[in-house]
Amino acid sequence: MASPAKGNFIRRRKNLNCHRTGAIPISTGPDLLLLPGGSVPQSRQLRLGAFMRPVSIHTSAWRYPGAWPDANFNFAHLKRLIQTLERGKFDAFFMADHLAVMNMPMAALQRSATVTSFDPLTLLPALAAMTEHIGLIATASTTYNEPYHVARKFASLDHISNGRAGWNLVTSANPHEALNFSLDEHVEHGERYKRAREFFDVVTGLWDSWADDAFIRDVESGRYFDPAKLHVLDHKGEHFKVRGPLNIARPVQGWPVIVQAGASEAGRQIAAETAEAVFTGVNNLPDGQRFYADVKGRMRALGRDPDHLKILPGAFVVVGDTVAEAKAKKKHLDSLVHPDSGIASLSVRLGTDVSGFDLDGPLPEIPESNASKSGRERLIELAKAEKMTVRELAQYVGGAFGSLEIIGTPETIADQMEEWLHTEGADGFNVMFPYLPEGLDDFVDRVVPELQRRGLFRRQYEGRTLRENLGLPRPPNRFFA
Repeated sequence: MASPAKGNFIRRRKNLNCHRTGAIPISTGPDLLLLPGGSVPQSRQLRLGAFMRPVSIHTSAWRYPGAWPDANFNFAHLKRLIQTLERGKFDAFFMADHLAVMNMPMAALQRSATVTSFDPLTLLPALAAMTEHIGLIATASTTYNEPYHVARKFASLDHISNGRAGWNLVTSANPHEALNFSLDEHVEHGERYKRAREFFDVVTGLWDSWADDAFIRDVESGRYFDPAKLHVLDHKGEHFKVRGPLNIARPVQGWPVIVQAGASEAGRQIAAETAEAVFTGVNNLPDGQRFYADVKGRMRALGRDPDHLKILPGAFVVVGDTVAEAKAKKKHLDSLVHPDSGIASLSVRLGTDVSGFDLDGPLPEIPESNASKSGRERLIELAKAEKMTVRELAQYVGGAFGSLEIIGTPETIADQMEEWLHTEGADGFNVMFPYLPEGLDDFVDRVVPELQRRGLFRRQYEGRTLRENLGLPRPPNRFFA
């Protein structure tokens, strides 16, 4: 049976939901009817992605005892990791990406395990052949790609995986990427988002080049496709001129699932207009609730169904037999962060060199930069709120990069995830593991069963495509009924 405190939380939550819907509360007496094992009847369930590039966001993950130092660039290890995630019924394997070696001093760069990794759209088709259900989400920049390339690659991944592809639409934030694409400096923040919005329109238009039933393959008549079911996009816009059509059939899902990760004003707006999942960096419940309400509210204003977008904060999860043990694991992991890494990581996140600051003093005023605005502002606010020195902030950033941390037992981790789900802070989480493979195994073998016991997470996949498993509709073809 649930503890009294937990029971009271569930009762308040349920009665609040009943107040909103007009339904009769489950129980008005002192006791709450629970399912066997202490769980409550529920219909809303968590969506769980796994942030797997880098395989851990923590700078020192590769140094932790028992960890795989080469996990980012070892196909056998990645195959084992994604198969473990599928055993744990995760919605998706999520690959971030950047198109340059990170912009940090060599003293710090030499300590990073992320200087080498597979191209996501080369790796994920290979992993698709090793799995059957888990979604495959890859990052592709709208700043340093062309729409036709992105449309073709993700349509191919969707067909190869039988409908499990997702595109994480990003506007590259690493200024060193510009130097690899014939530019002397990074594209301005606002211009990146304007380009991204048109990029989305072109890619989705190309995915709709063919009607779903265009390829008749009539052997008797010799007609392979019906010309009446082919649309030439002929896009002419501010940033792109693309004729089309795409030389691949419409994706299995209609469109691969659209994922977005920006949290700035421009990022929230493009998410409300286009995204079906948002990976956000909020690190506390009040901020999560504000972000959730803001983006879902924008969707309503645009006439989009808020349920057609899943908000998934990144959650750095450490599991222990006790809360103290879990905290000790995190403390040991953080102790492996070299000072060079922390200072360099903080400089990247703030968009300014902090190595000359007084490390034992407060964070001074930080000038505007072309770095990710939302991430920069969160760190500045955190330093002020917690009265952190520059050194302390660097140690924090060098660890889990300021993400939400959920550190505890399977039960306390499930408590926190449940609270976020049922108080409109999140629809689920993009889980970040502290080290591999142990951190992932701990989550799948210990946290997932607890979530399932409470009715918060699936025991079997609901469908065969990523859209079906996330509860997202298949988009209609804009050119063919």
